[in-house]
Amino acid sequence: MSLTTKEQIRAAWGENRAVTGTYDPALAAVCSNGTFIGSKKGSLLIFRGIPFARPPVGKLRWKKPAPAEDGSGVYEAKYNGRSPIQTEWHSERASYYPQGEDCLYLNVWTAADRKTEGKTVMVFIHGGSYGWGGTADPLYDGENMVNAHPEIVLVTIGYRIGVTGFVDFSQVPGGEAFPDAPNLGLWDQIEALKWIQKNIAAFGGDPGKVTIFGESAGGGSVSLLPFIPEAKGLFRRVIAESGSVALTYAKDECQSFTKRLLEAAGASTMQDLVNLSEEELRRVNEKVNFYNNFPQRDGVLIPDDPYAPYREGRTKDIDMMIGTNADESNYWVNEVGGVLPFRLGMPVQFENDLKVMKPEDRKRAKQFMKTETGHSMWKISRFFTEVMFRLPAIRQAEEHSRNGGKVFMYYWKKRSDLKYLRACHAVELAYVFGNVSDTIYTGTPANPELSRQVQDQWVRFAETGDPGTEELPWPAYDREKRWTMILQEKSEAVQNPRPEQRQLLDPILDYRLNASYAEMNYNVPFVWKTAGIILATVAVILFLIFR
Repeated sequence: MSLTTKEQIRAAWGENRAVTGTYDPALAAVCSNGTFIGSKKGSLLIFRGIPFARPPVGKLRWKKPAPAEDGSGVYEAKYNGRSPIQTEWHSERASYYPQGEDCLYLNVWTAADRKTEGKTVMVFIHGGSYGWGGTADPLYDGENMVNAHPEIVLVTIGYRIGVTGFVDFSQVPGGEAFPDAPNLGLWDQIEALKWIQKNIAAFGGDPGKVTIFGESAGGGSVSLLPFIPEAKGLFRRVIAESGSVALTYAKDECQSFTKRLLEAAGASTMQDLVNLSEEELRRVNEKVNFYNNFPQRDGVLIPDDPYAPYREGRTKDIDMMIGTNADESNYWVNEVGGVLPFRLGMPVQFENDLKVMKPEDRKRAKQFMKTETGHSMWKISRFFTEVMFRLPAIRQAEEHSRNGGKVFMYYWKKRSDLKYLRACHAVELAYVFGNVSDTIYTGTPANPELSRQVQDQWVRFAETGDPGTEELPWPAYDREKRWTMILQEKSEAVQNPRPEQRQLLDPILDYRLNASYAEMNYNVPFVWKTAGIILATVAVILFLIFR
């Protein structure tokens, strides 16, 4: 009998041990915190589970990451580090891997022949709504990507999420001792990039040629890092897939999660929370994970207007590639349990968001609905695709290019073969990593030719700052021509796609709408109407039965 996905992921678990005897130096990478012994697979060396920081446990829980201690020990690097604490979830397969607070590890893929030095380094930051995900997800395995492009060194990094990575304790007694807790996941990413600067040469990489790329929350992360002072100089290029600075919360939006955490833990002070065992923290997480925070616009690390640093030119020295998928929000059809819950839930979210808008902007949203075709749920899905993904990416690109920053825009249109998903959130990942047989989002094996093209574009951008070729030129994005690469089986660069939708909905970005349903209000017209239909239907049935 074949193993289930969960069993396969769990079967990959193992603990890296100290090496006390002899080892093959051809498999070794000498780093600041030890010598790590990887595995050879074909023409690649693969290193898994290398610590880049001290374990954030005990007194380091909810504290900024501490650098990994220097050392001369020798250690295996055969197994992924633990996934961060999260609820098991079918689309986040790293959640099936053993979890723990001790999760700050990275993986490296590099050509076994390391005679070529100074290679371009590509560092991937996983997604998962800042509450799920990890490096153990097989979709992020770098073997195929580096086999196809041995001129790069690929790194995937872990970071704290959810209850350990993004919590505001400022209103909890004792919380003043944990000022960095709302954005710890970002600090973890910075610490990983610092470790890479110190050690990537041991794997054949050039610390001066680092590109960070990520999808969803990872795309949001790589959009925020360019203007954080502590991250300056740690990378020179960014690829943001389906994520932008818009994936952030205001300080007051973060308080609901803290209250839920305290209630679930039966806690009233920080000392109560610090005293929780790891197992108790995991049980608490099961109750609150679906309400987790995004990074906080705290006015210190991230400004209240997250586009401001781009507008002010603080990111202009970073080359950027950014893009979104044509049907991002359709991804949530499967996440909420199918098309019926999606059909019932989307109008409630939409009408909640309408409530916060000024009358003129409410008219814009309703006008958008009139101009779109199909069932109302798909119209609403396209609305959220625009205001949460495509238009924020466009505004970020606009502001970056305003001050001379170089930016390239893409729009993914190749569809999934899974029913209803179309060109949904995350569908491009199998293509980017070359894992064409991983059908979790594509439904059927990904088109290998498109995968080769996309990989070439991603790698070319990382190496040169320009993803275009003579055969498929890709002009840079600006506010005038708005060149955008349409990625599909016959890709092409076009000017200003979907201009009417952009112009109509752009003002709505200022409301900073997000996907939080922690405070969802069901006192909206759709619910009244639906309840009325149900009651009327029941009344008719009863009348027919008892007449």
